[in-house]
Amino acid sequence: MEYIIIFISAIFVNNIVLSQFLGICPFLGVSKKVDTAIGMSAAVAFVLTIATIVTFLIQKYVLDAFDLGYLQTITFILVIAGLVQMVEIVLKKVSPSLYQALGVFLPLITTNCCILGVAILVIQKDYNLLTGVVYAFSTALGFGLALILFAGLREQMSLIKIPKGMEGTPIALVTAGLLAMAFMGFSGVV
Repeated sequence: MEYIIIFISAIFVNNIVLSQFLGICPFLGVSKKVDTAIGMSAAVAFVLTIATIVTFLIQKYVLDAFDLGYLQTITFILVIAGLVQMVEIVLKKVSPSLYQALGVFLPLITTNCCILGVAILVIQKDYNLLTGVVYAFSTALGFGLALILFAGLREQMSLIKIPKGMEGTPIALVTAGLLAMAFMGFSGVV
């Protein structure tokens, strides 16, 4: 039951982008096309899940064991950067079109505060490895859901006439705010 609550809460109630405001850069930058948003969601889900496993193990068996907790942030950043490089190499070989579509935003996963934030939250919430992985994967699904919904809304908005002063970033921010308010409706679920 605990895993179901974590799953629903991370996706809908405490959505990492719309509730905790982590991962805003790719949320706004890669959300112009649904195809690109799906690719970015998959890349973030992979990196987020693997990074949580690796950072959890490093925290418990290296940093805590040798009383090096003050190195947590820099260690986690280095692990995430290495994983992103791995994803970039794999995408370049497996799906060059997706690699091209993600462009500059793929390396930005390295600095995506969503990934670092989840890795640190798993440690702060004192989750065990399985609970941490469920939380990380659920958070990644919530990130993907928000990103894909937002991309769909932005594709639809490109088909209509928007006042000149609201084109581009202003209407995107208003839409993101409305999407965040819609997700607030889930707050009583869990």
